[in-house]
Amino acid sequence: MSTHLLPVAQAPSACCTPVTGPVIAPEDAENVARALKALADPTRLRLLSIIAAHQGAEACVCDLTEPVGLSQPTVSHHLKVLTEAGLVSRDKRGVWAYYALVPGAVEALTGHLVQHVGGAAA
Repeated sequence: MSTHLLPVAQAPSACCTPVTGPVIAPEDAENVARALKALADPTRLRLLSIIAAHQGAEACVCDLTEPVGLSQPTVSHHLKVLTEAGLVSRDKRGVWAYYALVPGAVEALTGHLVQHVGGAAA
């Protein structure tokens, strides 16, 4: 039996460049992804826009059903998703629920994107 040895190859050079910028933390990535998923739905994006357009950036669920053309339970479901994503807050007043933009939530979302992804194309 003869054994053949393969030629010795040089050690590969480093193929990766070092990380030089901020990297999003796993928990922040989960929160940003949740918010982006919530905003990826056209109805939820419209609801957020309608709430923002109301005086004080707050609206009753009763004011949100007609503009999107959906039933109150469906609108409430969409608002629940926006609430869980941290984009709106809910305040129960009697039989109605009022939704308001969470101050700074949209800015924080865009800030994460600019900080962690915005420089990728530069």
